[in-house]
Amino acid sequence: MDLVELSRWQFALTTIYHFFFVPLTLGLGWFVAILETMYVKNGNPVYKRLTKFWGKLFLINYAMGVVTGIVLEFQFGMNWSAYARFVGDVFGAPLAVEGLLAFFLESTFLGVWIFGWERISRKLHAAVMWLVAIGGNLSAFWILTANGFMQNPVGYVINNGRAEMVDFGALLTNPRAWYMFLHTFTSGLVTASFFILGFSAYHMLKKKEASAFQISFRLAAIIGLFATIGVVGTGHLQGVYLREVQPMAAAASEAHYETQDPADFSVVAIFDSTGKKEVWSLKIPKALSMLYYFKPSGEVEGINDIQAQYEEQYGPGDYVPLVALNYWMFRIMVGIGFLMVAIAAAAWFITAKKYPEKWLKYLKWLVLAMALPYIANTCGWILTETARQPWVVHGLMQTRDAVSPNLTVTSVLISLIGFVVVYAVLMGFDLFLLLKNARKGLAAGDMDSVPLDEIVEAKTTGEKK
Repeated sequence: MDLVELSRWQFALTTIYHFFFVPLTLGLGWFVAILETMYVKNGNPVYKRLTKFWGKLFLINYAMGVVTGIVLEFQFGMNWSAYARFVGDVFGAPLAVEGLLAFFLESTFLGVWIFGWERISRKLHAAVMWLVAIGGNLSAFWILTANGFMQNPVGYVINNGRAEMVDFGALLTNPRAWYMFLHTFTSGLVTASFFILGFSAYHMLKKKEASAFQISFRLAAIIGLFATIGVVGTGHLQGVYLREVQPMAAAASEAHYETQDPADFSVVAIFDSTGKKEVWSLKIPKALSMLYYFKPSGEVEGINDIQAQYEEQYGPGDYVPLVALNYWMFRIMVGIGFLMVAIAAAAWFITAKKYPEKWLKYLKWLVLAMALPYIANTCGWILTETARQPWVVHGLMQTRDAVSPNLTVTSVLISLIGFVVVYAVLMGFDLFLLLKNARKGLAAGDMDSVPLDEIVEAKTTGEKK
């Protein structure tokens, strides 16, 4: 492998690892804030115990996400310095805002939340958790604003061989960034919902404080149902817009080679050893036009015509990404998305029927279903970042031109191996902590400090104490 390929592998592996933690952080913060607000409202100490339980898991996940995110930003200056020089004036602005505003907001208030129990009022403490959740999602927005520029460059001019920002508003209102943010926001809620459903189901099956975990199970089932529908809807809207700004990426995700009107939809396909040519496929007539135009007609450009257009516009070269990878990442992601809608609906049905005994045996599948959002998130991120290849900034800079010129294959290979080993250890440690604390259940100590008469009165009258 050459320097560019090794650098791409390194960035890809570290990004995928980091993105294992991001969606759960984005979604779980909202759940913790909701549970604590319910505790403030009704004074029931069970909600406080649930808040602390899920809050502890949130903190473990958050810490790992922060560490891995810092490594990613270092790579821009180390492995991709040519890219940083070319687009730093644009790309650096939203990242700076993310670090100085959103991340500081999130981390500062998280510290207040951790050490503020019994030191500040209940209402203020719950408000702090809302600020933590807002800060985390603001961080995601600014990062996706930067990534949105890479996908669909706006608000810039080329001056002395560098991209310079001239319209910050265009950067903030970039539709590509907003579609990605909405999809990421809903995927965070889905990830957290299935995370809570899985561990709540585990304790309900063990009959360990089942009544308490039924509360979090019901909350996750309700939010999870709306979130799974939302993630499917925002994903579809993002795909429709993708055809307008990145037609090659859209065509590659569908393995759509020839321009058609109406266009057929490929259900399943087999590719040759290059991963770019289709050998066989099963198609549904007119279905792709229906997906893009919401009617059984409408032209959809094919890979071959787009390749010819790009050669005329940008010069000779291969502008076709690895079609097989994009095609299957897209289908795995979509397939899991619809499966999660069905599972979330089934979980909601169980709660609506007041947890009938005959249905509880199926809860074990929810424990395994916790993996589904992680698989879908990873497939979606791989699709987003590989479908635009060979561009690192679509239409402006190719990936081969973005790598640091003074790197050697040996240095990148050594660091790549080092990252894989260290991250594997960290992943094992993180899973150990999550599973250890999740299996413990609710901490009994939170009840010890509450007088029995207050617990009884809070449960019977709902008055806050």
